[in-house]
Amino acid sequence: MTSAFTEAPVAEQKFVRGLGLLDSTMLVAGSMIGSGIFIVSSIIARQVGSPGWLLVVWIVTGLLTLTAALSYGELAAMMPKAGGQYVYLREAFSPLWGFLYGWTLFLVIQTGTIAAVAVGFARYMGVLVPWVSESNYLIAPIRFGGYAVSLSTAQLLGLALIGFLTFTNTRGLEVGKLVQNVFTTAKTGALIALIVLGIIVGLRSGAGAENFKDFWSVRGNLQDVGAGLTAATAFGLFVGICVAQTNSLFSADAWNNITFTAGEVINPRRNVPLSLAFGTFLVIGLYLLANVAYLAALPFSAIQNAPSDRVASETANVIFPGAGATIMAVAIMISTFGCNNGLILAGARAYYAMARDGLFFRSVSELNKFHVPAWGLVIQGVWAGALVLPRTVKTDATGAVTGYGNLYGNLLDYVISAALIFYILTIIGIFLLRLKQPNVERPYRAFGYPIVPALYVVGATVILVVLFMYQTATTWPGLIIVLTGVPIYFLWRKSKCGDAARRPACVVKPKRLNK
Repeated sequence: MTSAFTEAPVAEQKFVRGLGLLDSTMLVAGSMIGSGIFIVSSIIARQVGSPGWLLVVWIVTGLLTLTAALSYGELAAMMPKAGGQYVYLREAFSPLWGFLYGWTLFLVIQTGTIAAVAVGFARYMGVLVPWVSESNYLIAPIRFGGYAVSLSTAQLLGLALIGFLTFTNTRGLEVGKLVQNVFTTAKTGALIALIVLGIIVGLRSGAGAENFKDFWSVRGNLQDVGAGLTAATAFGLFVGICVAQTNSLFSADAWNNITFTAGEVINPRRNVPLSLAFGTFLVIGLYLLANVAYLAALPFSAIQNAPSDRVASETANVIFPGAGATIMAVAIMISTFGCNNGLILAGARAYYAMARDGLFFRSVSELNKFHVPAWGLVIQGVWAGALVLPRTVKTDATGAVTGYGNLYGNLLDYVISAALIFYILTIIGIFLLRLKQPNVERPYRAFGYPIVPALYVVGATVILVVLFMYQTATTWPGLIIVLTGVPIYFLWRKSKCGDAARRPACVVKPKRLNK
C-alpha cells in the first residue's frame, strides 16, 4: 500500500489550489493568534509602566504589522509561488539571501515558534490535568552548562501535538484547511467574547477606572529593559517601548505564512494580498481591544503582577469568579492548537521551494500522493520537536541550581530579532524590484509607496538596533544563526552542482521573472 510519503509520479507532482479567500484569511489570522496575546501584556506593562504606554506598544506593533502586510501584497501578487518570502528575497537580492532566510526560518523562526506554541499548549493543559507539568519529569534534566535537556510530561505533550499536526498535514491540504478554519473560528470567537465581557464587567465594577484617569503616569513594578534602564526615565521608556516589541511583535507574527502557500491559493494574485490585509487588520484590531478589556477589568498593578503573566486568566476570573482560569485554559489550548496547525502547514512550503532550487534536502522537493511536501513536514516536525527538549538552568548567587526554565523565552527573542532582519530586507526588495524589473505585471501595488514602506524600514530598523544594543544576550545569537547559513549555502551549492553530470539539474541561479 502506498504511504503518505511515497512520491507521486512526476506528472502528478503539483500543488492543488484549494485555498479560497476565506481559507487564506483564516490561515493568516489563525497563524497569528497563539498564546501571546493572553500573556505578554503583563510583561509589557512592567516594561513601560503605564496603561497609555501599554496601548502605545500595541499601536506601534499594529502599524508595523499592517504596513508590512500591505507592502508584501505587491510581492505576493507579482510572484504567486510556493515559498513566498524566500522567493521574494531570492528575486530581489540573490539566491544566497533567499537561502539565508529559508535557513533561519527552518532553524529558528518557524520551528522555534512551533516549539514555543506547543509548550504553551502543554502549559495550559496542565491547568486542567495537573499530571501535565514542566516539573513532572519522565527523564530528569541532564545539565550542559547553563542549559539542560529533559523530558517532562508537558514536553511530551508538546511533542505529541507537533507529531499529530505534522501527520494530519501530510494527509493533504483539505485536512489542514479544515482544522485551520474550525480552530481559527473558535479562538476568534473566544477572544471576542473575552473582549466584550471584559469591557462590560470592567465598566460595571469600576476595577480599571483608575487606569483611564491616570493614563500616562509610569508606576508599579518596572522591569529592567537593558543596561540598568527602566521606564522611570524618558530614554528608558523609549528603550522599553522598543524592547517590548519583542513580545508584541512575536504575538502578531506569522502573518506572512500565507505567502508560503501561494501555490495552493485560488487566484493568488488577488486573494493573497487581500487575505494579508483582512487577516492582519482583524487580528491587530482584536489585540488592541483585548488590551482595552484588560485595562477595564483589572487594576494596572494586577496586570503587571499577574501570576505566571496570565493576564487573560485574571481578566476571565473577574468575569467568571472561580472559573476563569479553567475557561481561559480551554480557550488558549484551542488557540495554540490552531496556531500550530497553520505554522506547520505553511512552513513546509518554504522548504519545498528551497529544495526545488537545490538548496535543501532533495526529498523535500517532492510532493506525496496528497499533493503536499510530506518530507518537508516531517523534517520540520523533527527539528521543532528537538527544540522543545532544551531547558534553561536557573541558579542562585552561589551557582546552585534553583530550578529549570524553558527555552521558550529565548526562542521568542531569537525569532523576532532574526525575523525583523528579513522583514526589513524584503520590504527593501520592493524598491529594488521596482528598479530591476519595472515592467513586470503588478496587479497590486504597495499601499502608500514609497513613503509607507520606507516608514516601516525606518521604524523596524530603530527597534532592531535597540534590541541589539540592550538585549544582547538573546538577539545576537539570532544574527549568528543567520550567518551560519553562509557556509552552509556554499557547501550545499557545491554538493548539488560539483558533479558536472548533475549540473543541468542544479538550480543555482533561478530563472528571473519575465520582463
